[in-house]
Amino acid sequence: MRTQELTKISLCVALLAVFAYISFPLPFTPAPVTALTIIVNLIGFIMPAKEAFMTMSVYTFIGAIGLPVFTNGGAGIARILGPTGGFIIGFWLAAPIIAYLRNGSTEFKKLAMLGIVVGMPIIYFCGFISMNLVLKLSFWATMTTAVIPFLFGDVVKVLVAAFLAKKVGAVIKIGRASCRDRVYVLV
Repeated sequence: MRTQELTKISLCVALLAVFAYISFPLPFTPAPVTALTIIVNLIGFIMPAKEAFMTMSVYTFIGAIGLPVFTNGGAGIARILGPTGGFIIGFWLAAPIIAYLRNGSTEFKKLAMLGIVVGMPIIYFCGFISMNLVLKLSFWATMTTAVIPFLFGDVVKVLVAAFLAKKVGAVIKIGRASCRDRVYVLV
């Protein structure tokens, strides 16, 4: 991997770690509302699938070995195997799948639809399974604990991520063009 790719991966892992601390608990579920969904979707929207996979793998690995990068400073294998660990696995799967399916597109509608129709179901499915297995809840109890309370907020977060991806894509393109222009001016 090139330095530029490693830098992007490192920055996105850092964003994941920071945004994991932006969360608040809900009294009826062990899963907090978190800003991580914005960054997971943003990673899928702006990175190629390989880089998205590497980013999510590094994030999951450093959390698993004990660095406090999961929600509210959580870390360790126990966190991944706990009731909310499925969401971490869902993040790990969703970002590269979104990146692969977007096929380089930066169109807002396509990004939003991928996040809502592909990313959210993957994250919810994994979170549902882990919460159901660990807490031994009924189907409906798990739905009201792991999925339903988060639907509206996650749609909003996907839309925010799609908006940011559109802006970041424009800045990256402008940045490249202006660097090339400056080189030609200097020559």
